[in-house]
Amino acid sequence: MTRTASILAVGSELLGTTRLDTNSLFLTGELEAIGIRVVRKACVVDGWDDLLAELAFALSRAPLLCVTGGLGPTEDDRTKEAVAALLGRRLVRDEEILDRLRERFRKRGREMPEVNAKQADVVEGAVVLPNRRGTAPGYIVEADGKTIVLLPGVPWEMKAIFAESVLPFLTRGGAPPGLHRRVLKVVGLGESAVEELVRPVYEAHRECDVTILAAAPGEVQLHFAARGSLAEARRALDVLEADFRSAVGPALFGRDDETLEGVVGALLRNAGLTLAVAESCTGGMVSARITDVAGSSAYFLGGAVAYANETKTEVLGISAEILETHGAVSEEVARGMAAEVRRRLGAAAGLGVTGIAGPGGGTPDKPVGTVHLALDAADGTRRHERLVLPGDRAMVRRWTTSAALGMIRAWLTERGGTE
Repeated sequence: MTRTASILAVGSELLGTTRLDTNSLFLTGELEAIGIRVVRKACVVDGWDDLLAELAFALSRAPLLCVTGGLGPTEDDRTKEAVAALLGRRLVRDEEILDRLRERFRKRGREMPEVNAKQADVVEGAVVLPNRRGTAPGYIVEADGKTIVLLPGVPWEMKAIFAESVLPFLTRGGAPPGLHRRVLKVVGLGESAVEELVRPVYEAHRECDVTILAAAPGEVQLHFAARGSLAEARRALDVLEADFRSAVGPALFGRDDETLEGVVGALLRNAGLTLAVAESCTGGMVSARITDVAGSSAYFLGGAVAYANETKTEVLGISAEILETHGAVSEEVARGMAAEVRRRLGAAAGLGVTGIAGPGGGTPDKPVGTVHLALDAADGTRRHERLVLPGDRAMVRRWTTSAALGMIRAWLTERGGTE
C-alpha cells in the first residue's frame, strides 16, 4: 500500500488572485484518513514545460500522485497529454466515452462541440473513472511502481469520482490506520475567548492535535485529529468533541461541513417557523446567506434592504420622529425594523439589522463598527444586542451577518429546537 503522496493542482488561474485551490485540502484529508501521508502539494500553470517538470518532480517525491485539473476540452487543458509524454505512452481515442459525451449533450438539446472530443482521449493503459457530474472522466495510470490519479478540477466532480472510484482502488486491501479530523464551529466568540474556554480540554487530551482558527469574522473553528482505524479515531474524537461542547456551551453551532445558515435553516424547518429580515448596513447579506441554503423558501419569506432613512419610513413604517430622536443606528430603529418586517410579511420572526460599517460615519457615541440587532417573534420574544465590531467595512458587515444568524439560532435552540 502506498504510504506517501504528492498532490498537483493544474491551472494558471490557481496562481492568480481569483481562484483558490480547495481540491488539495479535500484530497489531503481523504488520503490521511486511509494512512497516506501527503509530502508535497503544488499548483502549476498550464504551460507545457512547467507542467512536465512539475509532474516529474512530484512523482520523484512519492509513489502516488493525485492531479486535479487540465482535463477539459480547451487547448490549454493538457494534463493527459503531459502524462502520456512523461511516460512515453500514446493517447487513444475511446469511442465509448465519445458516445457518452455526445449523448450527454443530446439530452440537453445540444450538439457536442468538436473540441469536447479530446475528452475521450485516454492515456494508453489507463483505467477510466466515470464522471456522473460532468464531461471529463478521471483516470488511474500505473507505471514503474508509480500511480498517477487524474481528476477533474471542478470540485464537486472531483469529490464524487474520488469517493466512487479512487478510494475503493486505494483501499483494496483494507484501509490501514490513518489520521481522522473533525471541525467544531463557534459563533459570537473571538479566538482568544474560545482559547480560554477550551484550554483545559486540549491539555487533558495531549495525544490529539488541536488548532483554534478564526475562520471568518464572527466565527471560530476548533480543528482536532486522532490517529487509528476509523472506529478507534471516531471514539477518541467523540470524547474530545463532548468535552469541547461542554466547555464552549451554546456558542458551538456545528461540525465539519455544517454552516451557520444551514443550521439556522434546519432549526426553522424542523420547528415549522418562518423568518423575515430587514437590513440596513449589511445591504442584503443576511438574506443572501440564508438563501444560499437549498430549500430555504420553506422558511424564509423575504426581506427589505432599507438602507436610506426614507426607505425605513416608507417601506417599513419607521417613524421620522424615532429616526430623528434616536438616529438610524439605534436600538429603537432595530427593534422597529424587526417588528415591522415580521408583521408586514406575516412571519413567525423578524430580524432587524442596522449599523455603521464605515469607513466613515462614526461619532464618539457611535463609532464605526457600531451595530444594533433585534429579533421580534410572534411568541412574544423580543431581543436586542448592541455590538462594536473591529475591522474594515467588509469585516464589520460579515461579522454582523454571523451575529444576526447567531441571534436567530439562540432563540430557536432556547425554545426547544434541536440541531
